[in-house]
Formats: sequence, structure tokens, C-alpha cells
Amino acid sequence: MSGKIDKQIGEGETQETIKTKLLECDINPTFQRNEIARVMLSKPQHLSADQVLTLVNAKDGHVSKATVYNTLNLFVEKGLIREVAIDPTKIFYDSNTSHHHHYYNEDTGEIYDFETDVMSLNPKSSLPENTVQSGLDVVVRVKNST
Repeated sequence: MSGKIDKQIGEGETQETIKTKLLECDINPTFQRNEIARVMLSKPQHLSADQVLTLVNAKDGHVSKATVYNTLNLFVEKGLIREVAIDPTKIFYDSNTSHHHHYYNEDTGEIYDFETDVMSLNPKSSLPENTVQSGLDVVVRVKNST
């Protein structure tokens, strides 16, 4: 896969457009994968696997929970979406794969993006010997003020 792929498909896109996006990421476009991609890539959003399952099955389909989890993991592996781990029990999938960070509101459960230029971190200078940085994910936890 060469170059940056525009992964957002927009609402109302055809199944052919979705199939093309999957093929560009070397993903076999099965019916279930097409439906999951339609949900995930329709707009910038952060969804849990359970939310994806509900949205996919709301349209007269039946996709199993295991298929949703396996497909989301495949999409992450292929770079189609990002995984955002708030903690081991709260995993969200992000349709925005550009480099950015997240605010997580502990009161509402909502996630918001913020750009990397808002904060400066440079862990490269203190990496363990014989390692290279492969990524940097920042989640800032916030609560509603009273």
C-alpha cells in the first residue's frame, strides 16, 4: 500500500466505494466487513465494539459480536482505523487515523480529539537502549466541573 489513503467514505457512499477502501488496505471485502466499514468510516467518530455491533445490526443484518471484534482488530492492523485504549475495559475505535491525541471525559464517557501541537512531548531522548519509538498515544482524562 503506497501513499496516504483517504479513509473517510462519507454517509451515503456506495458499497463499491467501501469495497475499494477495503481493497486499498489489503482487506478482503466480505459483506460483514463492508457493513462494519460503512459504520466506522461514515464520519470521524470513536465507537466501542458494542456500539459498532448495534449500528451494523440496526440495518436488517446479522453480524455476530465475534465478527465485529475480529474485523475491528483487522482494520486496526491494516491501518484503516485506530484503537484507543482508555483502560483495559474501555476500548474505542477511531475512524481518524491522523496523528492526534484524545480527551476522555470520565463523567460522560465521551472522547474528543485534540491536535498534537497543543502539547509537546519528546520521549525519543530517553528511550531504552536498542529501541525506536513506534507511536505515541496520549489520553487526557477529564471530569465535568461542578
